[in-house]
Amino acid sequence: MISATNVSLAYGKRVIFKDVNIKFVPGNCYGLIGANGAGKSTFLKILAGELEADSGTVSVGPRERIAVLKQDQFAFDEHTVFNTVIMGHARLYEVMTAREALYAKADFSEEDGIRSAELEAEFAELNGYEAESEAAVLLNGLGIPEELRHKQMKELEGGDKVRVLLAQALFGSPDVLLLDEPTNHLDLKSIAWLAEFLFRFPNTVIVVSHDRHFLNQVCTHVADIDFGRIQVYVGNYDFWYQASQLTLKQKQDENRKVTERANELKEFIQRFSSNASKAKQATSRKRLLEKLTVEEMPVSSRKYPYVVFKPERPCGDIILEITNLAKAIDGVPVLQDLTLTVRKGDKIALVGGNGLAKTTLFQILAGELEPDSGSFRWGVTITSAYFPKENAAYFANDLNLIEWLGQYSPPSEGESFARGFLGRMLFSGDEATKKTAVLSGGERVRCMLARMMLTGANVLLLDEPTNHLDLESITALNNGLIAFPEVLLFASHDHEFVATVANRIVEITPGGVIDRVMGFEEYLESAEVAETRDRLWHGHHDLTL
Repeated sequence: MISATNVSLAYGKRVIFKDVNIKFVPGNCYGLIGANGAGKSTFLKILAGELEADSGTVSVGPRERIAVLKQDQFAFDEHTVFNTVIMGHARLYEVMTAREALYAKADFSEEDGIRSAELEAEFAELNGYEAESEAAVLLNGLGIPEELRHKQMKELEGGDKVRVLLAQALFGSPDVLLLDEPTNHLDLKSIAWLAEFLFRFPNTVIVVSHDRHFLNQVCTHVADIDFGRIQVYVGNYDFWYQASQLTLKQKQDENRKVTERANELKEFIQRFSSNASKAKQATSRKRLLEKLTVEEMPVSSRKYPYVVFKPERPCGDIILEITNLAKAIDGVPVLQDLTLTVRKGDKIALVGGNGLAKTTLFQILAGELEPDSGSFRWGVTITSAYFPKENAAYFANDLNLIEWLGQYSPPSEGESFARGFLGRMLFSGDEATKKTAVLSGGERVRCMLARMMLTGANVLLLDEPTNHLDLESITALNNGLIAFPEVLLFASHDHEFVATVANRIVEITPGGVIDRVMGFEEYLESAEVAETRDRLWHGHHDLTL
């Protein structure tokens, strides 16, 4: 168990938390949610003892061990993958290395024999004899193949390093497990394995994630950071959303009723205060009015951008025809003989393990790359807008946001139009004059979405649009694309996003394309699709978004 008592933290005048009292108990998984900048990662650091609060205390049960998902990918570069995982249990790793050093001695004394007996006893007590098999199970579940396990961490790709650090946090069944964005860099298969692991985990888990589907699968409780406090709801993310919206509506309704009653009383007092026969009633109503209080609604840190795509005209019958498209990057084939016909009403999710294949296809369709062979043809009624995965090139200038958006606004519109549009995308007041060079990843994404909204396009091409966004912005974009009446082609690692938007799934595999008109959940459960994938992959079985 881990608890926080009267924990407060402020940066200058900005209060992050004030007098937070919260208890996290074993057997539960708590999803820690809140807007960007609300303090989720900061609170995890306070719980882990990595950061000191201004006041208050954090208590952990006696002899309980806390494990934290490390964020520094380079901290273990000189260690093997296997040793990095074992280091998740610091005491076990100390005993293991001391034991190995002792047995490596050429002159083994009687004193060494006594010491080795002590180490063996502690090694057994810490489940040291199961350590290797447990580490192997964790690494296998997270997609780290056996041939990598005795390599040094510095030899691994960045995504694989993150997986090893996650295995490190999970190792040795810690009493308290603190995970900050554990699904980053994981494919669908690994996310499903992690969700199952956490579902069965017997101790305390506190997790920060922007993956709504994952939170729904693993969370027994949601701890919501807002209004400078943390409130715990029983249930998963969807339950929190419904409950919090209901609570907000009830407060608004109560305030509306109080305001209406106050207006009625004021009107009566105004009409009859000078009337002698009604003076007593007017005085009575004045007393009632004084007792009425409209509860001040606290200002939430949670903000939803306005994401609405309005096509200037509907699509005609011919949307897009792709024929035998092929492209190699640095001599390696990425797309081979890809043929696809896009139809009216299609909302196509591109899935598959090769992210470069999806990005390359988007770049070709957007006119940024030429195919090596094959062709594609847009219909005459079609105007397309493209959201690239990498957007740095769009911000390589010294413009402020008003000037930046002005590049894409109608020529007849001026600064007030740009300010209004930016305000709806959460850049209000002075925020609108920020230089593009200082924007965060999430702010850049919101700018790119604003640029797309201004095009009036009837076909949208989106390559990983949820990257860098907080839950509120993901929700707003998700709803905007569900409501979009025309054609979409998109790629996303967000399970919920794909499941709620797509009505057609196109999976790009090394052996060809699987194309099915169905929702994502149905696609994942389809035995026929699995058989086709097995055949195309020649024995590879994992679908990754």
